[in-house]
Amino acid sequence: MYTLDQTEHFEQEIRKSRFLAIACPVENEAEAKARLAEVSDLSANHNCWAWRIGQAYRFSDDGEPSGTAGKPILQAIDGQTLDRTLVVVTRWFGGILLGSGGLMRAYGGTAALCLRAAAKTEYVERAALSVSLGFSDLSLVKARLAALPGLMIDDEVFHDSGARLFFRIPSERAEETLRLIVDLTSGRAEIGE
Repeated sequence: MYTLDQTEHFEQEIRKSRFLAIACPVENEAEAKARLAEVSDLSANHNCWAWRIGQAYRFSDDGEPSGTAGKPILQAIDGQTLDRTLVVVTRWFGGILLGSGGLMRAYGGTAALCLRAAAKTEYVERAALSVSLGFSDLSLVKARLAALPGLMIDDEVFHDSGARLFFRIPSERAEETLRLIVDLTSGRAEIGE
């Protein structure tokens, strides 16, 4: 799966109607709704959209015939294996009816062209973990954690006897990482979530 690095725009004219696609990276449904409200143009005839966040997805035809806008936009997102992505395609009607097939090609095609042009990064699901360590174990554990691919230390909070490390690791490596910490500290580390 991939996610967008930044917001991307693409505009084209199809039979005198203007179509503007705006693709945005989003982290959750609340952010998707906020971005949708932000990028929709109320002066346009239609603001059709779709988003996917993990297994959750939504789409809207915004007044276009059912299935001619939102689903093709979602198919463009899925076709490029994107996650955490919102695409809004705004249409200003130009006076020529496109028919159901034409609308599906226009909305899906505009979304797909926008997404193809966008910079993407492979998305890695991460588990957020924390561990409390004594001063005697801290430097060794930090050195070993720094060598693990994909691990990101978010914070380090010191207390009387050591520090609590807050970090994220690719989910598939979480158990292995926790076992490593327990082994390095001979069981002295306190694991938290």
